[in-house]
Amino acid sequence: MGIEPGSDEPDETEERGSMTGLENTNVSSAVPAQYPSRRALPDAPLLNAARGTRPSHRPVWFMRQAGRSLPEYREIRAGVGMLESCFDPDLVCEITMQPVRRHKVDAAILFSDIVVPLKAAGIDLDIVAGTGPVVADPVRTAADVAALPHLEAEEVGAVARAVTLLTRELGSTPLIGFAGAPFTLASYLVEGGPSRNHERTKALMHADPKTWHELLGRLTDMAITFLRAQLGAGVDAIQLFDSWAGALSLADYREYVLPHSERVFAELAAADVPRIHFGVGTGELLGAMGEAGADVVGVDWRIPLDVAAQRVGPGKALQGNLDPALLFAGWDVVEREVRRVAAEADRALAAGSTGHIFNLGHGVLPDTDPDMLTRVVELVHSL
Repeated sequence: MGIEPGSDEPDETEERGSMTGLENTNVSSAVPAQYPSRRALPDAPLLNAARGTRPSHRPVWFMRQAGRSLPEYREIRAGVGMLESCFDPDLVCEITMQPVRRHKVDAAILFSDIVVPLKAAGIDLDIVAGTGPVVADPVRTAADVAALPHLEAEEVGAVARAVTLLTRELGSTPLIGFAGAPFTLASYLVEGGPSRNHERTKALMHADPKTWHELLGRLTDMAITFLRAQLGAGVDAIQLFDSWAGALSLADYREYVLPHSERVFAELAAADVPRIHFGVGTGELLGAMGEAGADVVGVDWRIPLDVAAQRVGPGKALQGNLDPALLFAGWDVVEREVRRVAAEADRALAAGSTGHIFNLGHGVLPDTDPDMLTRVVELVHSL
């Protein structure tokens, strides 16, 4: 799944204390000078959990929380294409706000798509219903890479304007900005669209590593530019989605991917906001992903959080990881599984993780009952 978490396309007191084992301190309210639009949100539970300080309650948000599961979303998106929606600041603002109003989640996730910076830079692609992003001219040679356009900040000005609108609407709720990681963006460009086996991508990285690293370097520049535009407009945290990284071996990830994701996080460190890293099917990569530089490592549903904590190592917060399919199993099952995830997270915290942000292990599925999500939020807040 390479689609943004907000999109619709394919794809108690003692307990709180035990969640972190840290003093009841809050994040600094200082705003870095280079990002004057940043809001000071010292009491935001998500930001506190991400930074390793004690939140007032366990924070929760959902990847793809603004999408086809919400009737109000389907209504406002009727007849409007996905990419068209992503470049309409007023529409982005409204869609991003919908799950915050309905579910009372602890963070908004910017409504967008990971291919938005590619489109903004001038790459010929579209999001095809039932398929996902489709690239008109796949990138498979050194000449193709050399011809790639560079992304300029003004080309994603509509996204920045949407962020500005949102920071005025959200009050004390943090806004998470995001970008697709260089590898996942590369996989779309090389394959020409979604792929089950990523055969062309893997062939390029092994047969022509020089061209591969040049491609990843250019996409790293794009991701940094896209995220800096969001940070400059005021997002409170960022998440880097490496949706397809789980297709790689650990050795390939370390050699061909990690240095580029690491550069994204390193060049954004001065923003002093929580940085989250997430991929699907990445249980075997969690240690390396933790090394990339994020403050929070997202975990999908395939691995328990306490096991993930051992792989990631101490000093990082974890995010996750309820299986989104279980939201169809009825409330008794959902309640049991939410409590199980929270218990595994508490064991992870006891073992050295610095915080827990409750989330699904992937995005909300389109036919999910929105009321189930609201009930999950209420339950997590009560734990």
